[in-house]
Amino acid sequence: MSERTFLEEINIKNIGVITQATVEFNKGLTVLTGETGAGKTMVLTALNLVLGGKSESSLVRSGEERLTASALFSIPKKKALTLEAIGIEVENGALSISRSVTRDGKSKAVASGVNVSAGVLSEVSDHLIEIHGQSSGLNIAKGSKQRELLDRYAGAPLHAVLNNYQDCLAQYVQIKERIKDLKKSAASREESLASLKAFSESFGKLKPLADELSSIDNEISRLSSVEELRIAVSQAVEVLENDDAGVISALGLAKKSLDGVKGKDSRVEKFSDDFNEAFFVLADVMPNLTSYLQSLEADPDRLDFLQERKAALTAFIKKWSTTTEGDDALKELIQRHSTIASSLEDLSGGDQRILELEKELSGVKKSLLASAIDLTKNRLEAAKRLSSNVSEEMHSLSMPQTNLIIDVSSPDYDSALKESDFTAVGCDNVSMYLQTHKDGQLVSLAKGASGGEMSRVMLALEVVIAASNPVGTYIFDEVDAGVGGAAAIEVGRRLHTLSKNAQVIVVTHLPQVAAWGDQHYVVEKSIDGTVISSGVTSVQGEDRISEIARMLAGLQDSSSAKEHAAELLNMRLEG
Repeated sequence: MSERTFLEEINIKNIGVITQATVEFNKGLTVLTGETGAGKTMVLTALNLVLGGKSESSLVRSGEERLTASALFSIPKKKALTLEAIGIEVENGALSISRSVTRDGKSKAVASGVNVSAGVLSEVSDHLIEIHGQSSGLNIAKGSKQRELLDRYAGAPLHAVLNNYQDCLAQYVQIKERIKDLKKSAASREESLASLKAFSESFGKLKPLADELSSIDNEISRLSSVEELRIAVSQAVEVLENDDAGVISALGLAKKSLDGVKGKDSRVEKFSDDFNEAFFVLADVMPNLTSYLQSLEADPDRLDFLQERKAALTAFIKKWSTTTEGDDALKELIQRHSTIASSLEDLSGGDQRILELEKELSGVKKSLLASAIDLTKNRLEAAKRLSSNVSEEMHSLSMPQTNLIIDVSSPDYDSALKESDFTAVGCDNVSMYLQTHKDGQLVSLAKGASGGEMSRVMLALEVVIAASNPVGTYIFDEVDAGVGGAAAIEVGRRLHTLSKNAQVIVVTHLPQVAAWGDQHYVVEKSIDGTVISSGVTSVQGEDRISEIARMLAGLQDSSSAKEHAAELLNMRLEG
């Protein structure tokens, strides 16, 4: 799992019934249990806030002014690059996110020490965690999410086709824009052509370099202050190397004195080491200062050249750049010059060039269409396999007659397609349905299941998808709603199976599910009905047996319940 993200820790303060709690997570399967109302779901509520969920003042603990939730994630290098591309810094493979909400509903989010919006957190969460709970239906109802799940399952072969399609689409859009610009500028073609040629000629004479202005300014400053620099550096060298009162000599004497009593007091040894470090730092500085002093010389001709060069660059920027200044303007103009050949070619060709581009566009459109058809074919094949595999999983999760049906619809590729048919992800619409019995009516996934059933459907989906393309962390809330007995054991077994490829966190009321956990936390109420920092406790050994016994019989000290609890715990060990 080193190539995937995982949640290391979450800290909670003043959320719901929880006053303060810290929960550390390991890889594998973590279960959260506890009595009704103890605050188990508050742990997930806190995590949802951290990941950009809706901030509600009602979540702030009664009598407190604000709530805070923070989480620490471990981020692999590849994923770190993805997050940094959207403006989130990852420090040493770790990402820290915190969120606070005040009593009056004001929210503040911080990622790696930088203030961010809740929207940015939501974007980040897509790369970190899959959460399935009471609100899962809202997300899975989106066709985009259903397509995303299908594409994840299809894996690398489909993504290769998708990348090819997107390349074709980008090329198509680019050529389309070039044709549009050419037609638009037909009336002023000669004027535009003359302007481009003048810019190209001016650029060719000057040959500006990126960041050249700042480099010139620095050198002008140095050449204009040679005498001041020489005096300052000479004085520094004199202070350092003077035999009578030089700093290096003084440090050497001080160090020698301290070395004479080393071993008498450990603190003196530390002082001696500090003097030693300072001595060598200054000793290294000396030759560099001396070398710099020797290199200092006035060069009036060079200074004149640089000032003329700066004036020429400034005039060039003033004439040709309309948006930026300084080195930023140079970069913009250098970028503009890199595309000038194609622009000149387009304008010089006139109507003939438009015809050539339209011919090229026709060829690209054929390639785009072929890519779209290939993408649809891959999705249809993947949809058939995914439907079958997920349905089989659902049958073992107390949904014996329910099947998942995935429909991939696309426009008639033999007819004239509209440009709007070609979206960034292809021409397909992906829809998922539930069929509660053979030949039964198809009901949209979000409407065809209760909250608990939806969690099991998502569990089945994730178990199947994770075999080929897992995410870092999965969280399930109420995945066991309406399930008991053997079916509950199967839910636990599949959560455990999923955890072999990813980190899994589940809130559960069922001992048959809790027994499969590699890590077990219990959320307990204190006497006054609150949950304090010690109320979220990791249980092992006999304590864990007692908790599962409580879940079985409502009593922690029941001998028969403890025996049954021990039997359940052995299931995980036996596989």
